[in-house]
Amino acid sequence: MKRNFKFCFLAGAVAVFSLTACNDDKLEDSALPEQQSENLKIEQPGEKEKICYYVDQNWSSTAVLTTSLQNSTDTNFMNSQMTKIASMWGRSNPTLRFVNDPSNYNSTYNAISYSSGKIYYGYAIYYDAKSKGGDIVNAMILAHEYGHQLQYIFGLPSVNESTARPNELEADGFAGYYLRRPNGYNKTQFSEIAAAYEFAQAIGDYQTSSPNHHGTPPQRRSAVRLGFLLGQYSLSAADFDYNFFYYYQGVLNGTYKMGKNSRNPEIDAYMSQYMDELRKIQTGEISAEEFKNL
Repeated sequence: MKRNFKFCFLAGAVAVFSLTACNDDKLEDSALPEQQSENLKIEQPGEKEKICYYVDQNWSSTAVLTTSLQNSTDTNFMNSQMTKIASMWGRSNPTLRFVNDPSNYNSTYNAISYSSGKIYYGYAIYYDAKSKGGDIVNAMILAHEYGHQLQYIFGLPSVNESTARPNELEADGFAGYYLRRPNGYNKTQFSEIAAAYEFAQAIGDYQTSSPNHHGTPPQRRSAVRLGFLLGQYSLSAADFDYNFFYYYQGVLNGTYKMGKNSRNPEIDAYMSQYMDELRKIQTGEISAEEFKNL
């Protein structure tokens, strides 16, 4: 039976559908002393939340939540990015918490968004991303996770498949969009985005029939490229969704839609010059190295 991944009923989070599954609301941050709030045992996401894992694994049983990373510079960077991402979309911040596990550090190699309005970001993925690509990689991952928040809030994506691919590809697109926008990360050269994105696309997979399929590496590259191109325009989340899937049919059914976008003719005129390029990215005709130099 085809699984419906359309997020149309929960407002306020990114990769989790069940309030019960991630119900740490009984431990509300405002009711806890700061130090205590940094030692809460983390609750596992539910089945539906696994759709929006950044990496397909649970937190370990010994993992704990914390309000900070290993130093104030990293913590301040992530908190400021969270504020900027949410503000760009005209919304208030979700709750950003970090996940540490001194006894099993590698188990924190993940980032998960919850439909109760929380994003949990692991120490291991943060520091690996930073070492391989710098701050921009973590900004991109956080923007991706916030993209799932938008999906929950606005009932997106508008396209459904039997896997999580539309959700994940659109979140990649949201990340590319944020990295370009002047009121976002403000990177005008795609080469900067592409180099950072190679960290993320490596998590792409070829398990095309798995419910948790995130898209192949070339498909994920084309998604972030399309999001970056749409960053030329100021769009609401709903308008982004419409335009993303209008031009992204090459991933979903094998052929890019070449008809006129009557809803946004200005965007259509701009995008027409990139359609063949997007097709070649998602088929792999444009290699990873060529992608970095677009």
